[in-house]
Order: sequence, then structure tokens, then C-alpha cells
Amino acid sequence: MKSKSSSRKTNFIPRSIFRTIGKVRQAFDPQAESKLVEEFRASQQRTLISIRFLLILIVVPVLVSQLSRNFVISPLVKALWNKEELVTFLNSSQEERALAELKRFEQAIYFEFHLNKTPKLSNEILQKKLKEKAISLTAKYRNESFDALTNVFVDLLSALIFIMIIIIGKQRLNIIKSLLDDVIYGLSDSAKAFLIILSTDLFVGFHSPYGWQIILEGALKRFGLPENKDFIFLFIATVPVIADTIFKYWIFRYLNRSSPSAVATYHNMNE
Repeated sequence: MKSKSSSRKTNFIPRSIFRTIGKVRQAFDPQAESKLVEEFRASQQRTLISIRFLLILIVVPVLVSQLSRNFVISPLVKALWNKEELVTFLNSSQEERALAELKRFEQAIYFEFHLNKTPKLSNEILQKKLKEKAISLTAKYRNESFDALTNVFVDLLSALIFIMIIIIGKQRLNIIKSLLDDVIYGLSDSAKAFLIILSTDLFVGFHSPYGWQIILEGALKRFGLPENKDFIFLFIATVPVIADTIFKYWIFRYLNRSSPSAVATYHNMNE
């Protein structure tokens, strides 16, 4: 009961007064300068460690992926891909794109003929041109399939190396996290609100589905997977909504406590 009553009494004194008193004590402390120098050196060392670890996280997986692609994975995949039993197309999407290109090529020939840009072609010459175009398309999509298989193994190896570096350097990762927290929470309220609006508009905003569609189609094409429109639309309809919900919960749960003025600025800028 005594502790509760004493805490109630101290609550009548603003906390800002205690912070001001603490700053005055630090100013008159004879060791204040040495402490500031030590804090500066510790902050400098922490920044250097974070930059080095970030460079390792970026450079090492990229170097490993490029070296493995050129000297290990690509020769192995090429040796298997040159066998006759392997097909040219990995999925139906590639075949549909090849047929569409061949059809456009045939239509372009007829279009140029009707514009009197080319003489009339016989059926044999037309079939010969279509055959040549089909052979070139086969080579094109064969190389695309080869690159897709190579990308799968290279990206898996890069992800494995990235995870191993994170596991080995877990302490350095914590240093980076604390440094990023200091940088982010040290920004002004307007800068925080600007970054929040920029990130939300990019990933969960009104125009974000177009960006998600381009990213998903590029990723599926990179790994030789079929470009399923139903899967892409289902992903766009669910993942950004979940991300938006998590983001709003983060604003309500954490940012509203640590920086309520930034949240108020965010709402004013967003209106």
C-alpha cells in the first residue's frame, strides 16, 4: 500500500522534469566528455560491422550464384538438356506463346502482301518460311527452358548461402536490426509518414495489383512455371489484403505507442 501511494505521489511530477534533471547532471559530470567519445566510438564500430555484414549478405550470394552458374550448374544442365528425350517446352504457357508468335509471323506475311510490299508467295515458299520461323522459335524456347532450369538451381544455392550467412552471423544481424531501429525511429514525423505512405501505396495500394501481376509473371517465367492467371489473381486478391491488415495492426500496436505524432501525421497526409 505504501509503494502504491508513493508511486501515485510521484506521478504528479511530470517526467520531463526528471529527464531535464538527468541532462543537467550529465552536463556537469566530469567524465561526460569521455563517455560521449566512448559512445561515439561504439556507434562507429557498430555501423562498420553492420555495413560489412550487409556487403557480405549481398556480395557472397551473388558471387556464388555467378560462379556456380558458369562453371558448375550450367554445364551440368546443358549436358542433360542436350539429350534427345528432353522436350523443348517446360509448360503449356511456353507452347502457347510460341504458337502465338508463329501465328503473328504468318499474319505479318499476308499483311505485307496485301500492302504490296512483298510479291505473292507460293504455298511451298510460305511453308518454308513458316518452317524456318518454327525452328528459330524452337531454339528460342529451348534456350528459355534451359535458362529456367539453371535459374532454379542457382537461386536455390544462393538462398541456401544467404540463410547460412544469417545463421552464422546472428549477432551481427541483431546489430543491424538495432541500427535500423535507431535510424527509423530517429527520423522526423513527416519522414516516417512519407515512408509509410510510399510503402503502403507500392505494395497494398490501389495500383499495387498491376505491380504484383508483373512480378508474379516474371517470377513464373524465370523458373519455367506455367503462367496460371487464376493463381496470379488469387494471390493478388489475398496476399496484399493480408499484408495491409498486418501493416495496420503494426501501426495500431507498436507505432502508435512509440511515435503517436507520426501516426497523426500519417493520417493527415493520407486524407
